[in-house]
Amino acid sequence: MSREIFMNAMTGKAKANGRYVPACGSAVSMVTTELMDKCGHAFPQAHVDAETMAGLAMAGHTITGFDNVMPVFSTRHEMAALGAEVDWGRKNLMPDSKRALLGSLDEDVAIPADFLKRPAAKVILDAVGLLKRRLGSDAAVVGKVFGPWTLGYDVYGVEGFLIGSLTEPDKVKRAMEKMLDVTLLFARAQIEAGADVIALCDHCTRDLCSPETYRDFLREIHTRAVAEIPVPIVLHICGNTGDRIAYIRETKVAMFHYDSRTGIAKALAEAADMPLMGGTDNISIVRNGTPETIEADIREKLASKIAIIGPECAVPLDAPNRNLEQIAAGVKAFRRGAQASSL
Repeated sequence: MSREIFMNAMTGKAKANGRYVPACGSAVSMVTTELMDKCGHAFPQAHVDAETMAGLAMAGHTITGFDNVMPVFSTRHEMAALGAEVDWGRKNLMPDSKRALLGSLDEDVAIPADFLKRPAAKVILDAVGLLKRRLGSDAAVVGKVFGPWTLGYDVYGVEGFLIGSLTEPDKVKRAMEKMLDVTLLFARAQIEAGADVIALCDHCTRDLCSPETYRDFLREIHTRAVAEIPVPIVLHICGNTGDRIAYIRETKVAMFHYDSRTGIAKALAEAADMPLMGGTDNISIVRNGTPETIEADIREKLASKIAIIGPECAVPLDAPNRNLEQIAAGVKAFRRGAQASSL
């Protein structure tokens, strides 16, 4: 049932036939340290061992109550598979890499022939397969890849890549073509392993690039990704994206995962008929919310008919898991009430 509801929401059917049936979930990490303690699977092992990764991801459904699972908790897997040195962190600290992979836009990134067999990529493929076999139709399995803009930051360094977009735009576009090959390769492999949906994360937010940069560098790239990835895509971008949602809508992405800084009214207005996910503030609600403020946030999302209700981005590791559980319970209580009223 959870999988069907989630997939209906992803494909624009949350409001079909005059009925609104929202899902609850997230395209990015739903993990807290408390959830690790509850399920017995924890970082950093959950980044490098498929059984641990799948067990922790499954807890987002079996313990927290979300309608989907998503096993990619870190931003470092593509980089590690490309050859970067990665520190896989600790239980309360996310992984990171120490330096950019390349020093100049004149250098082309080399995609290893065994990219998908390298441990950092293979662990995700194995975990997705485990989740699909264990959950079946109980919950949707969401895979996750990073887009060419984010990979460009990681491969060339944020400063050099952003300056290059202004001074050497043709080199940046050439680099992004190569990065897209990584995105598509990894997405297709996750789909083959069992992913129902792909989260495409590309951090082209307002504080790092203008809406015109999105239009000129990313709109076509994301449109191609939609055309070449054969499952629904949810695009995730952190921060205030109100000035580029109209361009995002033109890519025909199935859904947009929006940040609370955009504002619910602005997100809805710009998205038009493109379904939305998320929007629940990670600090004031997910980490610091009370039962009353969480309930009020759920009511706002329900009144606005958000297709998938949940956190705006990767949840803070120190958030109390009960807040996430309340979000899931609130959405499901609404669904039960709506179903009862239709009988």
